[in-house]
Amino acid sequence: MPQRYGLVAIGLHWLLAAAVLCLLALGWYMTGLPFSPQRLKLYNWHKWAGTAVLGLTALRLAWRLVRRPPPLPPQVLRAMPAWQQRAHHAVHGLLYALCLAVPLVGWAYSSAAGFPVVFLGLLPLPDLLPVNKALAEAIKPWHAITAYTLAALVAAHVGAALKHHWVDRDGLLARMWPSGARA
Repeated sequence: MPQRYGLVAIGLHWLLAAAVLCLLALGWYMTGLPFSPQRLKLYNWHKWAGTAVLGLTALRLAWRLVRRPPPLPPQVLRAMPAWQQRAHHAVHGLLYALCLAVPLVGWAYSSAAGFPVVFLGLLPLPDLLPVNKALAEAIKPWHAITAYTLAALVAAHVGAALKHHWVDRDGLLARMWPSGARA
């Protein structure tokens, strides 16, 4: 069994990582802006990117079903305490779940608030919920809560990867680095 991720998995990982980081930064920035055409434009871009993250996550999960990820190398498993192995699997599972949940909760909020999602300004997406202002207000904080939870998990994931790279020096990060990747 290969020890590295394939080129498609690596590409999807880094594309999704960049999109999530940009979305988190854009979401944080745009919510602090006063109501203006600029803010409305950024909200639309945020929705488009969120829709793209939803699609990329579904694609990444489908690829993962077709091409199972390589197991952790035996030397890493031997050196990693059981709690870290559980955390490794839990964080990955939660990252996937939140990469689906955050855009879906945002889409549900937009639908309930009466703001349609039109992907790239061209493709209107169906509303997930009927317009209901009270429901929209109940959903709105959950988009922020799930997004901040995603940000915290991304930070934990990056921190763990860097720990493996700089402290443990076990080569784990190289498995997801593009150089030398195979298809």
